Amino acid sequence: MCYDCLGKTNERVFIKNMEHLLLYIDPGTGSMLFTIIIGLVGVGVFFLRSLAMKLKFIFTGGRKTGKDPSQTEIAVFSDNKRYWKIFEPVFDELEKRGQSALYLTASPDDPGLSKEYEHIKCTFIGEGNRAFARLNFIKADIVLSTTPGLDVYQWKRSKSAKYYVHLPHAASDLTIYRMFGIDFYDAILLSGQYQADQIRALEKVRGIPEKELKLVGIPYMDEMKKRRDEALKNVEKTEKKTVLLAPSWGTSSILNRFGADFIRKLRDTGYKIIVRPHPQSFITEKEMLEPLMEEFSDLEWNSDNDNFDVLMRSDILISDFSGVIFDYTLIYDKPVIYTDTEFDKAPYDASWLDEELWTFEVLPKLGKKLTADNMDSLKGMIDELTESDAYAQGREEARKQTWEHRGEGAVRVADYLIAKLKELEEKKS
Repeated sequence: MCYDCLGKTNERVFIKNMEHLLLYIDPGTGSMLFTIIIGLVGVGVFFLRSLAMKLKFIFTGGRKTGKDPSQTEIAVFSDNKRYWKIFEPVFDELEKRGQSALYLTASPDDPGLSKEYEHIKCTFIGEGNRAFARLNFIKADIVLSTTPGLDVYQWKRSKSAKYYVHLPHAASDLTIYRMFGIDFYDAILLSGQYQADQIRALEKVRGIPEKELKLVGIPYMDEMKKRRDEALKNVEKTEKKTVLLAPSWGTSSILNRFGADFIRKLRDTGYKIIVRPHPQSFITEKEMLEPLMEEFSDLEWNSDNDNFDVLMRSDILISDFSGVIFDYTLIYDKPVIYTDTEFDKAPYDASWLDEELWTFEVLPKLGKKLTADNMDSLKGMIDELTESDAYAQGREEARKQTWEHRGEGAVRVADYLIAKLKELEEKKS
């Protein structure tokens, strides 16, 4: 054996392994480095912009030269195609009024990209960090989004954006966002007074400035109600009941708490079962979800971008603290079974407040609670709820609390955005 050759080979292997180690960056460090790089790039970009503005001022003698053509009046960001339904009614209203807007989506197959507008421009800005890198330097008067976490993680406020507005994507507690989810927005568009009370309580306990709060209603629920009313004219009732299981995600969700045992009991009812996991589960909970999908492959697993069809087809919903409960009960006027999942408030803004979540106060008015003790009576519970209308009054009470200005959501959001543009322009002048 050639020991010199062996020694050289080992040396090359060692060097190669060291190269791999040097190239490896763990996810946490990667996120930190991304933030540092974005910060450095930002300093350079804003320095160049500042220099350009000073030169422009010198060469024009200080005269006003008009609005910056690269400045967008209204920019709308969506981190996932499933939120197109949130923004489409608003865009339709802005289009009617001839108000321009820019829709920035992180989904290459977002339905908005194929919709034709005259005044609304829709564009794909990349996924993940690529999208946030674009947003962090956006030049806009108003940035509207349903995405929480502004200025908390990779998504930073742009120094060239004047005003950030949050539009919720569910008719429920805003304190079920992950920690500090909406702290750094300038304004929140709400659908119920209890949401305003929660935000003011959070601001007080954290000692942060008050945001602008505006009650506008829920544009997407208005549109879904119209679709539902039209679809009811042609709906065909089937004899076999259809049960929709649509949980939220995270450690407190149904699938994480009860898992295969619960799905097995559900299947044993003999009814048609549709399981619609939260979209985030397909991303961050694959290890939990994939074995369940394999074991219960005889059930219908739904991941449609638009949930209208499954909500229409089903007779009853089983969920936990997911916002789909309120879509289902308030729009489709159907009963729900909600589960006792021992909700852990720790990761959420709700953990800062002593008050009970509105969601858990109103749920007993909308349906029955499923616990480990009554799980064997699941079939009887489904039959009782689907064959009576005992919770109709409770559903109407919930509508009044969380769905103000019904039918007016898109108009009121458009009114607000246009008025805010005028206000910002007047302040600038």
